[in-house]
Amino acid sequence: MKKPLLLFLLILLSFASPAQKFDKLALTPPMGWNSWNKFACDIDEKLIMGIADQLVETGLRDAGYIYINLDDCWHGQRDSQGFITADPVKFPSGIKALSDYIHSKGLKLGIYSDAGRTTCGGRPGSFGHEYQDALTYASWGIDYLKYDWCATENINPMSAYQLMRDALRAAGRPILFSMCEWGNSKPWTWAKETGHMWRTTGDIYNCFDCIDDHGNWKALGVMQILDLQEGLRQYAGPGHWNDPDMLEVGNGMPANQDRAHFTMWCMLAAPLILGNDIRSMSQETMSILMNKEVIAVNQDSLGIQGLKAEAKNGVEVWLKPLTGGDWAFCVLNRNKESVNYTVEWQRFNMDDKVSNRSTEFYKTTYNIRNLWTSKPEGTTAKSVNLTIPGQDVVIYRLSPKIKK
Repeated sequence: MKKPLLLFLLILLSFASPAQKFDKLALTPPMGWNSWNKFACDIDEKLIMGIADQLVETGLRDAGYIYINLDDCWHGQRDSQGFITADPVKFPSGIKALSDYIHSKGLKLGIYSDAGRTTCGGRPGSFGHEYQDALTYASWGIDYLKYDWCATENINPMSAYQLMRDALRAAGRPILFSMCEWGNSKPWTWAKETGHMWRTTGDIYNCFDCIDDHGNWKALGVMQILDLQEGLRQYAGPGHWNDPDMLEVGNGMPANQDRAHFTMWCMLAAPLILGNDIRSMSQETMSILMNKEVIAVNQDSLGIQGLKAEAKNGVEVWLKPLTGGDWAFCVLNRNKESVNYTVEWQRFNMDDKVSNRSTEFYKTTYNIRNLWTSKPEGTTAKSVNLTIPGQDVVIYRLSPKIKK
């Protein structure tokens, strides 16, 4: 499309009435890969194409990881008319050519911008250029936009995110809108009609249970972010998800911690956005990321976020209602040492107001399937004695067998 025509459309779009986000997107939590956790600003088109190849060759695409998302630092400068361009050294073929390659692999391409004057990495933000950028992304064939919150002094988050939502809608291409405002304005209370997902916390980093204090901001470990999801589950559902940030699986934590991290994100019905170098991941990492039965807990069509039913002495019990009357039942050991734990099913008779479902262990017997061993383990007719390794999990799928 010629630039003068784009400018004419831009003028028309600036008078458009407020729009709604695109529906029928993110009906289950989005799955994909993002460049930031592993590569930060060190990205180029060769890397992204190589990651796309590996998503296909490893089977990750077929497991559901379909978005490949450029994070910060892909940007070049704006041209004389204000349209954003790609960094000519990092992306000499341009984003449209990259998009065509990604789509040829059966994948979708995501891109990054910021509601402020610059991105967190100092590249041009979208402030004042929202409709231009939305038109550009649509012309490039973009499928997903992560929209950050740096350099936003004196900008209202609700208005800023609604403005970009309207711009995306007016541009006409269905683009999943991922809001990255870090939870400061409690977007879960207002953003259901604005974005398809919203960050609930600050940034994650590659640590299971710790905080990395940078002075004016803090990066959070897996357990710190998990704790900050308390009280948010009623706001999540098909097309609108709480986002506790990307996965650090495969970035250096031991397998037990990676397994616990991945499992809890699945119990949270969180977007599963990989952040590791999948070109060199171990078989152990791959087996975690590609466990179809655990992924199915995350991708369950009910779209109900898990509930923490018990927390005592570093051991937590979580339940998540699933389709067909099933439940996911997860025991998380936050302690560094292994623990013995007895599951007394009758203690977990509960009514879940979010899903309007009841466990009804008092009248329903469930078959038990261990999702990490992929083996049946009897029924809920009797208690189960567990030994859970340090900073690890046991997750069961419970399927109704008998109702009294």
